[in-house]
Amino acid sequence: MIRRRTILAAGTLLAAPAVIRPAAAQGQWSPNRPITFIVPWGAGGGTDATARVVGAAMEKELGQPVNVVNRTGGSGVVGHAAIASAPPDGHTIGMITVEIGMMHWQGLTELRGTSYTPLALMNTDPPGVQVKADSPYQTLRQLADAIRAAPNGRFTASGTGQGGIWHLALAGWMQAMGLPPDRVRWVPSNGAAPAMQDLAAGGVDIVTCSVPEARAMIEAGRARSLAVMAPQRNPQFPNVPTLKEELGIDYTLAAWRGVAGPRNLPANVVARYVALLEKIWNSDEFKTFMTSRGFGMTWLGPEAFAQYMAEDDRRMGEVMKAVGLARS
Repeated sequence: MIRRRTILAAGTLLAAPAVIRPAAAQGQWSPNRPITFIVPWGAGGGTDATARVVGAAMEKELGQPVNVVNRTGGSGVVGHAAIASAPPDGHTIGMITVEIGMMHWQGLTELRGTSYTPLALMNTDPPGVQVKADSPYQTLRQLADAIRAAPNGRFTASGTGQGGIWHLALAGWMQAMGLPPDRVRWVPSNGAAPAMQDLAAGGVDIVTCSVPEARAMIEAGRARSLAVMAPQRNPQFPNVPTLKEELGIDYTLAAWRGVAGPRNLPANVVARYVALLEKIWNSDEFKTFMTSRGFGMTWLGPEAFAQYMAEDDRRMGEVMKAVGLARS
């Protein structure tokens, strides 16, 4: 496991979140050179594609080029650190993701949500519970009852690597049912796509990944989604109930993407970006892009986004400690 504790000074990282009320801004800010929009993940993925759509729309409004730069490595640490350590002048921002609430618990970095000036949460994708198309379990309650009755490790699940977001979703769900977090044995995979292939082939019993990631296999008639770990049903998948509807368990989790800058962005810079990002989020172009991929659309401004990250960090820490993955 790569250790990145020296990327930034801990004293800088652990201070209170740099949330600035846009209304407090004095004078409209405009960039005087190209914007660098950092993505901590590789080209071609969902985060990269989302950032490029947002960046293209920003470019039209700001009158400056917006260069999307993929800074990969360190399980997301490298790119997230590049955003946090940029000069706070508005010319470097980035798309931070759910991993910012996980990496420091793993001992990979001191970075966390408070290392940034949050601008906007734009997307959340909660996990679904997928089974093989011919699984004997027609509802989540049937599956849950079978898991309760079975010994530890009898059922297997996959969806991502060990300690990834979908692994934590499974462990948190087990805890919410009053079961050990390892009641269902986790089989690491290189992502949702190979996990869904393994599910269809009978290699695992369950895949906990977002329903958009499972969509191709579901539409091909090779898998079914029994529930989603979200407060409401996804409008793109209206027939998939929530965990609470099925089991009465009020447990939710989601992969998410948001835009942020380094700490201490000036108030007028924050104001300009927040207004612009909200305009993009409400645009037909962005809505079409997100809905065509089944991505969930969620909007939170700076203060609510900061609170969201803090709560997400707390939940992640609890689950990671329970499954023995936390090192800090």
